[in-house]
Parts: sequence; structure tokens; C-alpha cells
Amino acid sequence: MKFKTIVAASLLAAFVSPAFAADEFYVVQDVKTKKCTIVDKKPVDTTTTVVSPSGTVYKTRSEAETGMKSVKVCTSD
Repeated sequence: MKFKTIVAASLLAAFVSPAFAADEFYVVQDVKTKKCTIVDKKPVDTTTTVVSPSGTVYKTRSEAETGMKSVKVCTSD
């Protein structure tokens, strides 16, 4: 019985965890073009950099869009 419970909990965690990770949005700027965009994963390469204040992580895309309007390097386009 414990084995079935552990297996069920593991499967549930495997399907639920990615859903929580999708609730992160970042305002990033392309290093070469200086164009700002919104992404749903934190950049790990050097072609883009997070430009939101203090590396802010937004919970919704609309929050990120509003935040992008307040970032000075993004409004200068």
C-alpha cells in the first residue's frame, strides 16, 4: 500500500511541477539589437540580459508587459 501511495505522489508531482514553473515571466533585452521582450524562462546565455528592476520575476504576462513599460532601456526604442 505504501508503494502505491509513493508512486501516485511521484506521478502527481511530475505533472504538477512544470505547471508552477510556467508562471514566471522576465523582461529581457537582446544585447545586440537592444530590443526588449518578455520570456517565460530566465535567460542562461549571454545574448539576452534581464533588465527588469532588481531582476523582477512577474507572475503573469500582463504584469510583465506593464513592467516593461517602466523599464527605461525598453521605453527608449
